[in-house]
Amino acid sequence: MTDPTPDPAVPPSLQDDKTLPVVVYALHIASVVTGGLTSVIGVIIAYISRKDAPEWLASHYEFQIRTFWLTLLFSVIGLILTPVGIGVVVLVAVGVWLVVRCVMGLSTLLKGQPYPTPKAWML
Repeated sequence: MTDPTPDPAVPPSLQDDKTLPVVVYALHIASVVTGGLTSVIGVIIAYISRKDAPEWLASHYEFQIRTFWLTLLFSVIGLILTPVGIGVVVLVAVGVWLVVRCVMGLSTLLKGQPYPTPKAWML
């Protein structure tokens, strides 16, 4: 798949600006170490940037926003299950899932392609 056609409503300088989506992916990955703080910053950037982005970049922002909320949901479930013992395993699995999901999104972004399934639960 090649680059999509430019959106006439977006200035040409922003058509292929991948900087903010790359930053959001990096913030999500860094949240594994920071306990989620950087992910909150990333989702705020994604929400703000999504409305003015061309369609192919908007798919990445949607994917990043969904990644944040799913990570939060699964992390809360893991924290609730921690006293039972399985919660630690769930939290580790969520961290691995988050990193893999962001690396897949980053790979697609750097190829200049929209994310194919931004609403998917898995990848």
